[in-house]
Amino acid sequence: MTLSSQNLIHKSAADRGAHPLHDTDGHSISARIDRLPATRSLWRTIAKLSLGGFFEVYETALTGLLPVALVASGVFAKDRRGLFGMPDLASFAFATFAGLFLGALGASWISDRSGRRPVFKWSVIWYAIASLLMIYQTDALMLCSLRFVSAIGIGASIVTIDAYLAEILPHRLRGKGFAISKSIQYLAVPVAGLVAMAVTRRSPLHVAGWQWLLMLPVCAGLLIFWVAHRLPESPRWLASNGRVAEANAIVDEWEAHAGSRGYLPAEPNITTTLALESGDFGQLFRAPLLSRTLMIIVATSCGTVAYFGFGNWLPSLLEARHIGVTKSLLYVTLIGLSYPAAPFLFSWWADVLERKTQMIIGAIVTTVAGLLFAFQTSAVGWVLTGLLVTVGNNLQSYAAHTYRSELFPTGLRARAIGFVYSVDRLVAGMSSYLVGFIFINLGVDWVLVTVAGFAFAGMLIVGVFGPRTAHDIGVIQGAAGSAKSTESH
Repeated sequence: MTLSSQNLIHKSAADRGAHPLHDTDGHSISARIDRLPATRSLWRTIAKLSLGGFFEVYETALTGLLPVALVASGVFAKDRRGLFGMPDLASFAFATFAGLFLGALGASWISDRSGRRPVFKWSVIWYAIASLLMIYQTDALMLCSLRFVSAIGIGASIVTIDAYLAEILPHRLRGKGFAISKSIQYLAVPVAGLVAMAVTRRSPLHVAGWQWLLMLPVCAGLLIFWVAHRLPESPRWLASNGRVAEANAIVDEWEAHAGSRGYLPAEPNITTTLALESGDFGQLFRAPLLSRTLMIIVATSCGTVAYFGFGNWLPSLLEARHIGVTKSLLYVTLIGLSYPAAPFLFSWWADVLERKTQMIIGAIVTTVAGLLFAFQTSAVGWVLTGLLVTVGNNLQSYAAHTYRSELFPTGLRARAIGFVYSVDRLVAGMSSYLVGFIFINLGVDWVLVTVAGFAFAGMLIVGVFGPRTAHDIGVIQGAAGSAKSTESH
């Protein structure tokens, strides 16, 4: 179609008083979003969502850091004197992951029915209130119980952010958008490490160091609530729930902003629509979705065990090497710098390689570096191999977040992500006791072998059973097209 004929069509539609790309059933919403360029407005929205994710990641980072401060304050035990004859870190981690399990599972259903924005708004208030209550506890059992309650809100928020991002990002920018979002969110890891270094073994203003660690998410709750209130609802979600007029209004605004600042293609391709656009949860357990549901559950569960088996236990693993608390926190902070840096670097080629290929590369790096970590005897060796483990885990993690968001249709997306996320968090919670058992009975080296083994298993599952998403097929076709073009010249 020529530009002049497109203009005639647009003019005819305008004469009828309608937007030329509006429809009554929402089929064009996804195509209109996919044609949008990368504007400042889009990146601002991603930054706002990522701000909420920042404090969820901060809370998750506390799973490994807060117990160190609690041990230093005499509240937690680091040996068999803890709850259930295990280090209290194991119970604290289990409480965290059990809460993430319930939060992700429950909120995903609410999000698919009530929208992404309300769940995002109220989940931050939930975990802020629970964190506030934790500040006033001095009993290990009560702290773990309230940590469980707090983690329900964290799980709800993380699942909603993933669905939100997948639905507002054009498909060609989805990998880069997820990578940059994770980079912003993972800034919380070194921040948490620096705060822990500053307050552990200290009591500024006569307040225990571990209590200071919990104050940041409490104060941030109101800020994130205000930010979330100003976010638009997901147009894809609105369209899939029959609220097409609202979806059109939001996309109209985005298109107007993009059109005034850069090139906007005259007409989107609306020949392809979202497949399996249904809200039937049972579809996850029937062909053709069953195989990918099982694949992503097993693969991400293995990746999660590797991710948190190393990250949460790193301070304790370093202490077991006879490193003092202050030095171990310093090393953890140095290693934690890779959390925001790695996804930012990955963003430059996030949409060039297949999602599953990125997951496999990340798992290989984690496997090799995890085994090498066991043989290190110096600070330089621990930091360098720890950085490599973290880089591998982050590559696998951000690619998995993007990958699973593209495996399922909009009508099921939040529930599918929530179900998968909840299962792998439940597995991670159970694995905290497994890692704790291995740690106190077999030692540090076997913890690292376990981490490497789970990373390797996840790599095999994705490599053998992982399907290509629409994005991955586009990458392959684009590469084939480039090669053909090269040959023709």
